[in-house]
Amino acid sequence: MNHAMQPIDYAVFFVYFAIVTLYGYWVYQKKKNTHNDSKDFFLAEGSLTWWAIGASLIASNISAEQFIGMGGSGFALGLGIASYEWMAAITLIIVAVFFMPLYLKNKIYTMPQFLRQRYDERVATIMAVFWLMIYVFVNLTSIIYLGALTIQHMLDLPFIACAAGLSIFAILITLGGMRVIGYTDVIQVFFLILGGLITTYLALDLVSVKLGTGEGAWEGMNLLRQKAPDHFHMIFPKGKYLVDDGQGGLQDPWEQLPGLSVLLGGMWIANLSYWGCNQYITQRALGASLPTARAGLLFAAFLKLLMPLIVVVPGIACFVLFKNNADANIIAGMTENGVVKPDNSYSTLLELLPNGLRGVSLAALTAAIVASLAGKANSISTIFSLDIYKRFINKDAEDKKVVSIGRYAILIAFAIALIISPSLKNFGQGFTYIQEFTGFISPGILAMFLMGFFWKRSNSSGALAATLCSIPFSAVLKYAAPAIPFMNRMTIVFLACVALIVLFALLKPDSKSESKAMVIDKTTFRISMPFTIGMLIVISITAALYIVFW
Repeated sequence: MNHAMQPIDYAVFFVYFAIVTLYGYWVYQKKKNTHNDSKDFFLAEGSLTWWAIGASLIASNISAEQFIGMGGSGFALGLGIASYEWMAAITLIIVAVFFMPLYLKNKIYTMPQFLRQRYDERVATIMAVFWLMIYVFVNLTSIIYLGALTIQHMLDLPFIACAAGLSIFAILITLGGMRVIGYTDVIQVFFLILGGLITTYLALDLVSVKLGTGEGAWEGMNLLRQKAPDHFHMIFPKGKYLVDDGQGGLQDPWEQLPGLSVLLGGMWIANLSYWGCNQYITQRALGASLPTARAGLLFAAFLKLLMPLIVVVPGIACFVLFKNNADANIIAGMTENGVVKPDNSYSTLLELLPNGLRGVSLAALTAAIVASLAGKANSISTIFSLDIYKRFINKDAEDKKVVSIGRYAILIAFAIALIISPSLKNFGQGFTYIQEFTGFISPGILAMFLMGFFWKRSNSSGALAATLCSIPFSAVLKYAAPAIPFMNRMTIVFLACVALIVLFALLKPDSKSESKAMVIDKTTFRISMPFTIGMLIVISITAALYIVFW
C-alpha cells in the first residue's frame, strides 16, 4: 500500500485552499469602505452573526495543539483528556451568562482596556506587554511548530517549508481583519469537522479490520473499550497504572488529571482564564450585541461536546493498534530512536488513510492550524495597535494608520514565531506541556478579573501583586513540591492570588479603585428562554458523559 500523498489528495487540498481564499477575498471586497476602520478591522463590529461567532471560536481554539497534542494525550492518557473539551462547554455558558454582559455593557474591546477602566494604566500596560509575549513566544510559536511537524510527516517536506507555508496562508487571512477571519472560520470549521470525523471513522474501521471481524467503526469502538478499558475513564485514581511520557519514560496519568480535582479545582481555572479573560477568544464576541454573542457562545459549547470524538478517539485507536502490534506502519510511526512518541499518533494515522481522504484530513488539519494562527495574530495586532501604539507612541493616530500598524504587527509576529519554532523540538506531550506552562499565569489573571468583576474593593495594587506573583508562586511550588500535580498547583496559586488581592484591599484601601467598580444590577445576568433551554441541554449531555465514562 502506498502511503504517500497522491494527486487526488493534492487536488482535494487545493479545492479547500481555493474555497477559503476566494471566499475570504469576497468578504474582504464586500466591505471595501471599512478596511481602514479600526473597530471593523479588529472586531468586525456588529457584522458577525451568532453562527459565525460560534464557528470562529471553535476554529480558533481547535488547532495543532488539539489535533496533535490532545490526540497524543489520547494515546497516552485516554478519554480523560476530553475534560478540557467537555468542561469547556460548561465554561462557555458561564462566560456567556456572567462575563459577556459586563464586557459589552462597558464597551470593552480589549482585555487591557478592561484592566485600565477597572484598575489603572500600570496594570493594563504590564498585562498588554505580557499577553503580547505569551501570544508570540508561546502560542503562535507552538501552533506553527506542532502543525508544521505533522504536515512535514505527511508531505515529506522540510520543516521550515511547512512552517512558512502555514504562516503565509494565515497571514493572507489575517490581513483582511476580523470580518474575514470570522466568516472564513465557518468554512474552516466545516472542513475541520468533516475531515476529523472521516479520520475517526476510518481509524475505528482500521481497528475493526486489524483486531476484529471487519464489521466497521462501531465494532472498532467496542474493541477500543475492550482492549484499553483504562483509556475510557474520565477520573483517574492515583498510582493505578503508568503511561508513556513521550520522552522515553513513564508517568502516572493522575499527575496530569488528578482525580476529582479536575471537576472541583484547576480545570475551572484553566478554562475560565482561557475562555473568559483571553483577548484571543473573547474578541470574537466583543463586537456583537449581547443576544448574538450569547447565542454564538452557546453554539460553540455544543461544538465543544463533539471535539473529543474528532481529536481524542483517533489517539486511543492508535494506542490500541500500537499495543497489539496490529500494523507495522503504526509501530514504525509511533517510535523515534526506540522512544514512544504519543504526539505522532495523529500524523501516523493520516498516513494510513485511503487516497483522496488523506487530502480531506490534511485540509481539516490545515484549517484548524491556519484559523488558530489567524486568530492569535489578530489578537496580537489588536493589543499592540490599540493598547501600545495608540496610547504611548502615537496618541493622535488616525484609524487608517492604526490599522496599518496592526498589519505590520502581524507580519513581525509571524517572523519571530517562525524563527524560534524549530527550537521547540524537545516537546514530550505537546498538549500537556502547553497546559502546564499556561498554568503558571492563569491563576493570577483569573483572580484579577474575577475580583475586579465582583468585588468593588479590589484595587490596582492587589491586582498587580496577584498577576506578578502568579509565576513565582507556581515556580516555587513546582520545584519545592514536585509531587503536586500542576492542576492542583493552579488551584493553590489561584487561592493565594485571591488572598493577595483581599490583603491589599484591606491594608491599602483605594477609593479610586472602588469608584471604578463595575455596576451590577439584578437584570445584568438575565437570560432568554431559548438560551436557557440550550444551556440545560449542554449541561445534561456533559453530565451524562461523565456518568457513563466515570
